[in-house]
Amino acid sequence: MALWMVRAGKHGEHEPRFFGDNRIYLTWNELGEDLHDLKDKGAIRKRLAERYPAATPAKLSNNTGQIAAFLFEMKADDLVVVPRKGKSAVAIGRIAGSYMFDGSTDMPYRHYRTVQWLNLDVARSAFDQDLLFSFGAIMTICAVKRHEAEKRVRAMLAAGFKHSNVAAATQSSAEGEDPQTLDLERLSKDQIATLIGRKFRGHEMARLVDAVLKAQGYTTFVSPPGPDKGVDILAAPGPLGFGKPRICIQVKSQDSPVDSPTLNQLIGSMQNVQADQGLLVAWGGFKSSVDREVATQFFRVRLWDQDALIGQLLEHYERLDEDLRAELPLKRVWMLASQDDADQDE
Repeated sequence: MALWMVRAGKHGEHEPRFFGDNRIYLTWNELGEDLHDLKDKGAIRKRLAERYPAATPAKLSNNTGQIAAFLFEMKADDLVVVPRKGKSAVAIGRIAGSYMFDGSTDMPYRHYRTVQWLNLDVARSAFDQDLLFSFGAIMTICAVKRHEAEKRVRAMLAAGFKHSNVAAATQSSAEGEDPQTLDLERLSKDQIATLIGRKFRGHEMARLVDAVLKAQGYTTFVSPPGPDKGVDILAAPGPLGFGKPRICIQVKSQDSPVDSPTLNQLIGSMQNVQADQGLLVAWGGFKSSVDREVATQFFRVRLWDQDALIGQLLEHYERLDEDLRAELPLKRVWMLASQDDADQDE
């Protein structure tokens, strides 16, 4: 058995179909015909060369390998991970069927395998750093083989999607990986997340969020450690905090995603303290029940998972307190943004 990583689009645009249909899709736009007649990699490469005449040999080889994996190499009971876009989570499923083709549906959803989704919201922080490096490959489809990855992910499943007790690999970096095959921005965020997760647990996470709000110009009140009755931070503009909007903030530092009762508690706390808006910060992300409330609560509540918090931290880093910057030593790095030659057109 094997562990596969499959992406649901560069921007997560295919996630609703992946999860709603209980499938993974081969989303190559120019391959609308049944591919059952392709029996080996040579046939796949020939078909790709016909569809993409301007493709480089390297891109043809890369895409050939990915399509071959989807058509031939994936097996029933293999595990598949789908890194979520727009949230710091990974979906995990079990492949349930062979390659199928449906010519009656719209592109690019004609090629698929059925999947039993086991958990759509496993926090990225539940995985060791070396696994996150493997999930950071920019290819759309690839096998994750290094450091007994499949064994360790299966151990996570047995432990209820918590961090596995299987010993982590000694390598926790991208040593041995080709930098051109990695999503460096994603890997950078994961490294920052690891440092924050280690240094800012419990009430310390509220201290970090408070520092970001102060850097944005808010005057704040932070509840002391202990029971907070749903209020970790109060914030408002102005030197005395008498301006509007008045914001009630709840901060959850655990690795597991929070659910609707936590959101409802925040909404109740907003009424108790006469806040105009609320901010729910959940380091472990949000369950789908909370995601479904985003539109309903759009004018009242904002949700920050670890990616959103890190984004705010980076945006306002230079205005953070000097002591906090010493705890989180970061530097800005600029690099050339280039078109990914290894990925397919989606």
